[in-house]
Amino acid sequence: MLRLVLGVGAVLSPLAQPLLKRRLAKGKEDPARWREKLGEPTAARPNGPLIWMHGVGVGEVMALRGLIIALSTKRPDLNFLVTSSARSSGEVFEKNLPPRTQHQYLPLDMPGPVSRFLNHWKPDLAVWSDQEVWPRLAVTCARRGIPQAYVAARITDKSAAAKSRFGDAYGDLYRLLDARHAQEDRTASALRDLMGDETDVQITGSLKAAAAPLVCDANLLASFDADFSPVWVVASAHLIDIKLALDAQILAREKHGFTSFLIIAPRILTDTQPIENMCEDRGLTWTKRSAKQLPDPACDTFIADSFGELGTWYRVASLAQIGGTFDATEGHNPWEAVALNCAILHGPRVQNFAMDYAILTDADAARLVKTAEDIAEALLDTTLPQMSDRAMQVRTTAAQGLSRIADDLLGLLRA
Repeated sequence: MLRLVLGVGAVLSPLAQPLLKRRLAKGKEDPARWREKLGEPTAARPNGPLIWMHGVGVGEVMALRGLIIALSTKRPDLNFLVTSSARSSGEVFEKNLPPRTQHQYLPLDMPGPVSRFLNHWKPDLAVWSDQEVWPRLAVTCARRGIPQAYVAARITDKSAAAKSRFGDAYGDLYRLLDARHAQEDRTASALRDLMGDETDVQITGSLKAAAAPLVCDANLLASFDADFSPVWVVASAHLIDIKLALDAQILAREKHGFTSFLIIAPRILTDTQPIENMCEDRGLTWTKRSAKQLPDPACDTFIADSFGELGTWYRVASLAQIGGTFDATEGHNPWEAVALNCAILHGPRVQNFAMDYAILTDADAARLVKTAEDIAEALLDTTLPQMSDRAMQVRTTAAQGLSRIADDLLGLLRA
């Protein structure tokens, strides 16, 4: 079955370049770097040992930074290559590169791109993370004797059922790997079931919980001064999140006499005009990042329609409402806000990060809100600093799992 999956990729190879060109025309690929997905590098391989890590999107690659720092601390001679698939992930990660680290886009899982990629980079260790292990890349690494690990593995019940329909293919794939670290019990059980045996799977938690804090723009940070009301942020926000946040800000002021300054960091940058419309409909004033404007304490809100600046917004805010938790998105990453001492609010829909929110809830380190009134009441909560402290303690515990993963990877590298 695994050979059949690889065969399908080989048959589809002639479609690779036309597909990428269509995506390029739609703005979904980086014009300067789209050929990286054909396995054509845009950077030189560094001298010395190289660990290649892969994460599909923004959250996954950003979470890898903590692991890179942990490995670098133990082995300062190491170099790192991080790959991802989404254009936005490359743009954000480039602004947050750890030392001795490069970024490239993952080659398509087809014979030509895979061979070109591995021939150029010659990694000494391959590390898959979260939900992605690509069959041809994994098989080719195994054939070349490149050790491989799967870290922060996450397999939902739906994904496990889908994988089981491919017979032994995914079991064969996961058995190629030399180490497996799951985020939680459910994933560990799914991996063992797919492999059909009691192959070792360690449970070491989420990399996102122990990820290094996001960087910030010092000049932008300095633009916030004592003139600002208490600052809060709705981050990675979709339109429903933003609507509730704006309604909550008005409720807090008109019903409770509490004035605050709201930063809106939209997940989709093209949502700027609808956000402006919502502010205008509510009589709220704003400035926006895309117009080269700075936050203005005389306004009610700031539309932070930019990539790679969440580190600044989290540093100036005391409270973060995490987006994607009120609709079918099913939640975004809360840990980036936790790492910068924000208290966490979230809606009821968090399936993408169910384990993470459950851990925070169990520690009384995050607050569930369902309505704009709930959010307004949270803005008035004087115990938010204590909630933030408890979240930081959870993050400290997660770092212990990160250390175990780093030790395991270094063992594979030595072997």
